[in-house]
Amino acid sequence: MSGVDVITFGCRLNTYESEVMRGEAEKAGLNNAILVNTCAVTGEAVRQARQAIRRARRENPGARIIVTGCAAQVEKHAFAEMPEVDAVLGNEEKLKSASYRSLPDFGVSAEEKLRVNDIMSVRETAPQMVKLIEGHVRAFIQVQNGCDHRCTFCIIPYGRGNSRSVPMGAVVDQARKLAESGYREIVLTGVDATSYGADLPGTPTLGLLAKTVLKQVPEIRRLRLSSIDSIEADSHLMDLIADEPRFMPHLHLSLQHGDDMILKRMKRRHSRTDALRFIDDVRRLRPATSFGADMIAGFPTETEEMFTNAVSLAEEAGIAHLHVFPYSPREGTPAARMPQLDRALVKERAARLRTTGLQLHQAHLDSMIGTQQSLLVENNGLAHTENFTLAAVPGLTPRDMVEVTITGHNGKHLTHVTQARSAA
Repeated sequence: MSGVDVITFGCRLNTYESEVMRGEAEKAGLNNAILVNTCAVTGEAVRQARQAIRRARRENPGARIIVTGCAAQVEKHAFAEMPEVDAVLGNEEKLKSASYRSLPDFGVSAEEKLRVNDIMSVRETAPQMVKLIEGHVRAFIQVQNGCDHRCTFCIIPYGRGNSRSVPMGAVVDQARKLAESGYREIVLTGVDATSYGADLPGTPTLGLLAKTVLKQVPEIRRLRLSSIDSIEADSHLMDLIADEPRFMPHLHLSLQHGDDMILKRMKRRHSRTDALRFIDDVRRLRPATSFGADMIAGFPTETEEMFTNAVSLAEEAGIAHLHVFPYSPREGTPAARMPQLDRALVKERAARLRTTGLQLHQAHLDSMIGTQQSLLVENNGLAHTENFTLAAVPGLTPRDMVEVTITGHNGKHLTHVTQARSAA
């Protein structure tokens, strides 16, 4: 191989940062290298990263393999001890070209491979300018990094550090550059995006940031948010939902569970009632809004009744895009020290919750039949509606926007769409 390849795991923020990494590595003159941007959200994510590293070495024996990301930050020694790995960079170091210019020599000890600082010492997030995001039609802008909350199941704050925000002006500048590069849809993303601005002068909010971006960059046709914490939703965000057609009617919520006792043991800041109230408020303002959500099955101490409350919350809320995670204990988190459920039971409950999610998705697809939708065409003959539902659009060009009538679906995405007219 030649050049720089990047293998990415995990969230949208990692997808964004992988492009920054690629650019910084190439700027440093790195060649014949594989960058592995890992995720630490579950033990399975870490296992998959280690598996990918071994496969990359088998397939590219002469390449330099550099591992980074959240798993590398929190388990730096474990990755440095892998013989396939040539260097380990922290989440801060991976975004700097200097890190790729000062890599260790081949064949050094595990300790010498490490370039990982104390992430809790990082106080600022610099705007990372990415004009093109390989393989994606929508563009991502990192507006925030880190998290000040300490959910009992989550290792991510120890991989990302405390919350820090990108100044509004820098976000607007990047949005403008992306729009000039031809992107019609932009996603504002972060580790805890709805905490945006608390560390900035004047404490602007995520909603105000989104309003400002849309006002200052009128070329943007669509604006989305990545996962949000509904308890932090502000009045500016609710205004956008109600009144701004360029703000897309889809929100992905960090719900995690539907039972109040489990939510307390998770150290979440919302209750079941809070979640349902927010969803009702949004649907009242914009009935076409669809919701995605992250939920964990098999959390320590979860009884069958508590699990049933999680299932019923998803059903009552009508979650169209449910992401289910079987609970995975992460060393160093309080939940890992709580009484654990049998792994077979955890997997069984996760499977049942996924079945509920599939049923809800089918009902959502059914509800779309006969509706008029605006589609942004992506790769592989697929497109997304404004409410983030996949549709088949064979033969259309990526980045085109079209107005269609939905006439059916195949259980996974909307099909048999009839083009009504091109959207300028």
